[in-house]
Amino acid sequence: MTAPMERLKIDKVSLTYPGLHSSEAVIALKGVDLTIESGEFVVALGASGCGKTTLLNLLAGFMSPTEGEITLGGKRIRGPGADRGVVFQKHALLPWLNVIDNTEFGLRLQHVPKAERHERAARNLALVGLQDFHRHMIYHLSGGMQQRVGVARALTCDPAMLLMDEPMAALDALTRESIQELLLKVWEHTHKMFFFITHSVEEALFLGSRLIVMSPRPGRITHMYDLDFNRRFLKEGNARAIKSSPDFIQMRETVLGIIYGDELAAAGTQEVVHA
Repeated sequence: MTAPMERLKIDKVSLTYPGLHSSEAVIALKGVDLTIESGEFVVALGASGCGKTTLLNLLAGFMSPTEGEITLGGKRIRGPGADRGVVFQKHALLPWLNVIDNTEFGLRLQHVPKAERHERAARNLALVGLQDFHRHMIYHLSGGMQQRVGVARALTCDPAMLLMDEPMAALDALTRESIQELLLKVWEHTHKMFFFITHSVEEALFLGSRLIVMSPRPGRITHMYDLDFNRRFLKEGNARAIKSSPDFIQMRETVLGIIYGDELAAAGTQEVVHA
């Protein structure tokens, strides 16, 4: 396992999508500052169009900021790299390869010897509970199992950071909860840095050691919360007890109020509150 990276630092980052004419330019992010330390699980939440996915794409190196810079371990991010693993909303696995060949695919591209890449892939498949499915084809697996393969594949190259773009959005409620619990156990085991995007307030509160709430376009970080619900789950092992606790419910309503207020403001409407 690689040594922990120092930190990820987002410094005054803005991104503008150009249009055909200057009047059509869209400011997606404006002046975003954020530092993520090694071992943190940071979740980004906000109304649709707040720039969450744009920010993740910048961290992945798929795009470059219009202003500002992003560094990981003191090195500026200038493109995709093996120090960052990405798990997409749709698993993006290769359907013509079986489970273990998909999992070790990144190492194959790096010309890692066959025995080593097989051992690393098998270890990470065991971590996500798929040790008995090495030779199964991807299309034989359920949606939840496919996402587990995606997580194992991202881990197998041993990145410093995992970037996750709503990886459970297409899963049914019960599978989604089981994958949430799995991710926390993976996080506890690997001590890696996670940056996770979701539209679910409950999911965000349960998973994150830190929650950032972003405003509608142009996206900015307006609220930040340190959370301990994930560590309470890892200690106690009862997710439903955590999610039904009074402090969890109170925090959920607080965050929902922020997001709902942002959506109203973005729509140019006002909420009428009756006493």
